[in-house]
Amino acid sequence: MKVKTVALPLVALMAATLAPRGGALSEVSAALAAKADPARGAEIYRTCSACHGDDGGGVRDGSIPAIGGMPAPLVARQLVNFRREQRSDIRMEHFADARHLASAQEIADVAAYVASLERRTQAGIGDGRALDAGAKAYFRACASCHGALGRAGRDGATPALAGQHQAYLERQLRDALAGRRPSMHGIHRMPLRGLTDEELVGITDYLSRMTPEPRAAR
Repeated sequence: MKVKTVALPLVALMAATLAPRGGALSEVSAALAAKADPARGAEIYRTCSACHGDDGGGVRDGSIPAIGGMPAPLVARQLVNFRREQRSDIRMEHFADARHLASAQEIADVAAYVASLERRTQAGIGDGRALDAGAKAYFRACASCHGALGRAGRDGATPALAGQHQAYLERQLRDALAGRRPSMHGIHRMPLRGLTDEELVGITDYLSRMTPEPRAAR
């Protein structure tokens, strides 16, 4: 199945689509306006490292995503989304709550520390059978927003996809298609609907094999 061209200002629409809603918006604004203290964030991150690892590399089976090196504004937005029930994950809803992150300042601090991490954990990859179809589909359907290298956008709204665990990426895309990730659903629904299942799996396998952006280049 062919992907239809979507004549929209995609980067601007993505930023708007990913923006938290309601009371979450003021909390995100406060976190983004705060002067982040990565050293304090490192202390807070000790709790996070039990799952995400010291380097923010997550788990290769995709049960825990790689977050090291993600843009601080994106990390802050996602933390608020979890604590405001705009994303669903029982572990993250627990550890992003006010008992663990008491304020917008603490969200800013830990987000800044996560952004500074250099991942060492090797990404979990797919079986390679759909890799060729996935690479072609990525450049056709995804690269206009996520770039040829799948790296984080300087707008702070576009995540780093390169080197993310294949199983995690596949789960997020399927959740977006099914409406289980409302913040992704609007902007991704049309491009994803134009993909075959082979292409969808192949895209995630292709991205998992790409090299994450080194810290020095950020």
